[in-house]
Amino acid sequence: MRIGLFTNNYRPLVSGLATSVDTFAQAFCRAGHHVTIVAPRYGAERDEDADVVRVPAVRAPTHHAYVLPVPAWPGVRRAVLGCCLEVYHAQHPFLLGAAAARWARQTNCPLVFTYHTRYDRYAHYVPGPTRAIEDLAVRRAIRFAAMADLVIAPTPSVARELRALGVHTSVEIVPTGVPLAAMRPKDAISRWRLGVKDGSPVCLSVGRLAPEKNQAFLLRAFRLVLRDVPTAQLVVVGDGDERRRLERLASDLEIGTRVTFVGSASRAKIVEYAGAADLFLFPSTSETQGLAALEALAAGLPVVAVTSEAARDLLQGGDAGVLSPEDPAAFARCIITLWEAPERRAAMSLAARQVAARFDPEACAARLLHLYGELIHAHRGVRAAAGTFRKEEARL
Repeated sequence: MRIGLFTNNYRPLVSGLATSVDTFAQAFCRAGHHVTIVAPRYGAERDEDADVVRVPAVRAPTHHAYVLPVPAWPGVRRAVLGCCLEVYHAQHPFLLGAAAARWARQTNCPLVFTYHTRYDRYAHYVPGPTRAIEDLAVRRAIRFAAMADLVIAPTPSVARELRALGVHTSVEIVPTGVPLAAMRPKDAISRWRLGVKDGSPVCLSVGRLAPEKNQAFLLRAFRLVLRDVPTAQLVVVGDGDERRRLERLASDLEIGTRVTFVGSASRAKIVEYAGAADLFLFPSTSETQGLAALEALAAGLPVVAVTSEAARDLLQGGDAGVLSPEDPAAFARCIITLWEAPERRAAMSLAARQVAARFDPEACAARLLHLYGELIHAHRGVRAAAGTFRKEEARL
């Protein structure tokens, strides 16, 4: 198959969505298929390991790292159609996603749409009245889903939400996988390299530093943790427009010496941080799947998460993590309780790896490839039937 993945966010931008695109693309290629990624141009990227059509873009006015691709730019349509794609898979309902829908219709190919984002949680990135923008974003996403031949939901809760919102298009649940072998469990070498003293509890948080990721809540909760466990450390991996504000908040809370903001990190470095940690903290309530938490589980880290639909989907059963209300005292108590129960943490670590094993990238990709194949076959049948009808009409 010749597969097109259309995304408004991609490398060098670090995000869960970019990771999802890469994870599926690599698995599709290993399975023998040809993948074209259509993504924005951020600068002078060199995509030596993939077929990528880079689309000229302008800087987003509300975020320093984001860009807005311009699919109408001369030559873009010709470059994409020249790839002779058999399936167009949009990761967004706008910009390159909207262009994918147009080109899919023009070539009579199937359109697939993954509902990666709870769009109402990102209204603050668009200038204007928040409530109106939230409603508009959700309506736009639902209309786009209605146009698609297939909608992919990364979790059961997203599938339920889409049906509740009136999406009648076929919805299939296909999560992004995580390679278990790539995430190594806790080891003394990682702790030594990062200067962690023996016996000091290390908590890890990974994610873009942005309001919807809820790190300000995390810092307030961690302040309460330090009252009972003064040697605890919090390592925050990720960057974003909120970094300076969060660093100031940590200082104002008088916990700056116990919190380390390391900025963006490579996958190899994140693996090392996970190997040094004891717990993974997941405060976000805006996720649809929560890839950072899934990678933490693959590293054998018990997860303490604010209760959300994504966290429930991932931690169902409670063997690998704990759900907490969005209350700093309750969240802190969950962390302290786990730290005081080493045997429970050891059991949760084993369970975490078992949970992550259910998200094998090859199996997730195989599921999506099967769905692609069904759509392509159905479209070929429709085209053949239309051709026969036209021939009969001409004969008559």
